[in-house]
Amino acid sequence: MAETFESQSSYQQLQAINDALSSGMYVHVRKMLHHMPAPDVAFMLESTPAKTRAVLWQLIDPEFHGDVLEELSEDVRNGIIRQMMPEKLAGALEDMDTDDLAELLRGLPDAIFQQVLQSMDEQDRVRAEQALSFGEGTAGFIMNTDTITLRPEVTVDVILRYLRLKGEIPEDTDAFYVVNRHDKLIGIVPVIRLLTATSDMTVEELMDEDAETIPVDMPEGEVAKLFERYNWISAPVVDAEDHLLGRITIDDVVDIIREEAEHSMMSMAGLDDEEDTFAPVMKSTGRRSIWLGVNLVTALLAAMVSDMFEETLSQLAVLAILNTIVPSMGGVAGNQTLTLVIRGMALGHVSPSNRRWLISKELAVGALNGIIWAVLIAGVVALWKQDLALGGIIAFAMMINMLAAGLSGATLPLLMKKMKIDPALAGSVILTTITDVVGIFAFLGTATLLLMP
Repeated sequence: MAETFESQSSYQQLQAINDALSSGMYVHVRKMLHHMPAPDVAFMLESTPAKTRAVLWQLIDPEFHGDVLEELSEDVRNGIIRQMMPEKLAGALEDMDTDDLAELLRGLPDAIFQQVLQSMDEQDRVRAEQALSFGEGTAGFIMNTDTITLRPEVTVDVILRYLRLKGEIPEDTDAFYVVNRHDKLIGIVPVIRLLTATSDMTVEELMDEDAETIPVDMPEGEVAKLFERYNWISAPVVDAEDHLLGRITIDDVVDIIREEAEHSMMSMAGLDDEEDTFAPVMKSTGRRSIWLGVNLVTALLAAMVSDMFEETLSQLAVLAILNTIVPSMGGVAGNQTLTLVIRGMALGHVSPSNRRWLISKELAVGALNGIIWAVLIAGVVALWKQDLALGGIIAFAMMINMLAAGLSGATLPLLMKKMKIDPALAGSVILTTITDVVGIFAFLGTATLLLMP
């Protein structure tokens, strides 16, 4: 119920802002934006066309530009950044988290990137360059450096006095990290254990020495799986020599999971997961045309197979009526298998040790489905057209295409991953081509052999 209420509230705020802008009440809009949290302001920007978005950005207090930029999708954020002066952008990035700073800078054109770096103060520049030194999509790229470290010989009383003097701790801090004089991680101390310990106890007495760590070069997808598996709130990031470099928190992992889910969903349609819903017409048209062109090529390939049997189709018109059934059933069955295998790969369930079993299983499912639906369609066609031979032909084609759908649906993602091609992006297009070609060839080819004089 809370989620629904928040969504309704956001839509109501969006409507109120649009009404105020239409009435020229810019001061009122500025006040509304000033009292909104940064995620809500980002939602407003992402939910408006480009012209309105530019006006809203000018009405946002510059002090909050950095907070809002952190929350925006890449496509919308880049569009806003291109309109900002480098020195103003550098000012907006001052208090940004290290991981968000690295992601934002990496997406900038080279010319703007260099100008922004030159406009930063030395501390922020060093922080940015350090973050960018790690590979994109790795633990080092998404980590934050806002950690509190302890020495093993320090007492609880000293730590608590230091924390009171400091006045605050980093967000999502559930543990402090214990390091030696060489900054090597030697253990962690959960916050709750520190708060409940007696004041004369030392860190060494409280710490866990066998704490789980994340290598700096671990892929972010693997990081997300570890957080999910162990229910972590935060985890330390170390280099090959166990030097503490930073930490990853649950909010960063939630972003990774959301981005991967969006990527899978949008890729199925051949779209960029960061695409702006309200992008200009020409920009959206150009992006979508690429995969429409690919789909046209595959459709022409299926049409060429049909053209091979033009004489058969011209003499037996009933085949043209039934010709779409087999490819359609194969496409649905294949996409079911494809989706299941891609999901298993994303969760890390599919490995070299179980691939053969998985392929065999999906092939068996295809065979069983083939038998079931072949018998059913054979009976329907035989009764409908009063032709047992035609029913047998379509049943045979259905069986062949179901087997091809199961096999290709299971093997395509594995092959594409090996070739470093995103199976979510291209798998569906290739699979549909296979099931269309196999289905049409099996049906019309068999009909040509058995029915043509």
